[in-house]
Amino acid sequence: MAHYFFTGFPGFICTALIKELLRETEEVEKVFVLVLPQFEQKANEEIEKIAKDARRPKDHFTVITGDITQPNLGIAPEYQEELQDKVNYIFHLAAIYDLAVPYDLAYNVNVNGTKNVNDWVMTLKNLKRYIYFSTAYISGTRVGRIYETEFDMGQSFKNHYESTKFEAEKWVRTLFDEVPLTIIRPGIVKGHSETGETIKFDGPYFMLNLLDRMRHFPIIPYFGESAAEGNFVPVDYVLKGTIYLAHAEKAVGKTYHLTDPKPYRMRDVYRMMMEAYLHKKPVGTMPLSFARGLLSIPSVRKWLRVEKEALDYLTCQAEYDASIAQQDLAEAGIVCPDFADTLASMIAFYDAHKNDPDKQLSIT
Repeated sequence: MAHYFFTGFPGFICTALIKELLRETEEVEKVFVLVLPQFEQKANEEIEKIAKDARRPKDHFTVITGDITQPNLGIAPEYQEELQDKVNYIFHLAAIYDLAVPYDLAYNVNVNGTKNVNDWVMTLKNLKRYIYFSTAYISGTRVGRIYETEFDMGQSFKNHYESTKFEAEKWVRTLFDEVPLTIIRPGIVKGHSETGETIKFDGPYFMLNLLDRMRHFPIIPYFGESAAEGNFVPVDYVLKGTIYLAHAEKAVGKTYHLTDPKPYRMRDVYRMMMEAYLHKKPVGTMPLSFARGLLSIPSVRKWLRVEKEALDYLTCQAEYDASIAQQDLAEAGIVCPDFADTLASMIAFYDAHKNDPDKQLSIT
C-alpha cells in the first residue's frame, strides 16, 4: 500500500488523475493534496465527491493548505513529519498554464515553486517516484522533429508560460541522479475522449469559441496558411499513460512526450471542427497578421473569447516524436485516440457548457 501526494489540486488534470488512480489500483492507502488556502473549501467538496465515487473512507484523503512558492511548500509543521515518513509518490502538477500570464507571476509559481517542490522532495524518506508535469512546448520556437531525449537546444519561446516551464524542467532534471524521477510532457490537453468533459475551454476550445461567435457570418475563413500540426491529446490518454509510467520501473530517469503520434494539421483540425459544429466549410484565408491585429483589440478578443497568444500555435512548426512513450506504453495497451474519433463528444460537451462562466477563461 502506498501514500500519494499531489500539487495542483483541485485543478482539472490533478482531480482527474486522482480519480483514475483510484480506479486503476487498490494499492492507494492515502492521498494527500496540497491546495492554496483560498481553494480549501472547494478542495474539501471535491474530495468528498471523489471518496464517495471511489467508495473509499474520507479519512483516506487529507487536504493540506500550503503554497509551493513558500519554503517547505508552506505546509504546517504538524504535517511535515508524517509526510516525510510516508509519502511514496509525488505528482507535481501545480503551475500557471495561461498563455498570457505575466512573467513575474509565471516565474514565481512555475520556477520558484518547482525549486521548492524539489527541495521538499529531497526530504522524503520513502520516495518511490517523483513525477513532474512539464509540457511538450518547452521546445519553444524550435522547428522540425522534437525528441523526448532533447531538452536545451538553444531555443527561444513564444510566451512566458513556455519559458518558465522550460526553466522549471531544467531544475527538475538536476534530480535525475538523486531521486527516482519521471518527467511527463503532454501536448495540449483536451477533454475526455468519450465524455468530452473538461474544466476549462482553452487550447483547441478557443477555435470553438471563435466559431460559435462567428456562426452567423456568411463566410468564415481559415486563419493563416501554415502547415503546423495541432497536437491535442485527450485527458484520459494522459492520465492512463502517467499512472502506468509512474509505477513502471523502466520509466525511472526518462522523459516522455504524451503527445499525439499521428496529429492532424491545424488547418484540418479547424476545418473538422467547423464541419462538425457549424456544418460549414472554411472559405478563403485571413492573413495571420490581420487576425493578430484584430485580437490586439481587447474588446474583440473578449467578445471572441480567444487569447491573442493562441495564434502562435497556428504557425508552430514542431513535430513531437513520441517513440519512447509509445514503446513503453505498448505492453499496457495504452494508445492515443485519433482526434477525429473524439470530436463528437468534445463538441457536444462544449455546446452544452459554453455559456458556463466557470469554464470560460477570463480574457483581458
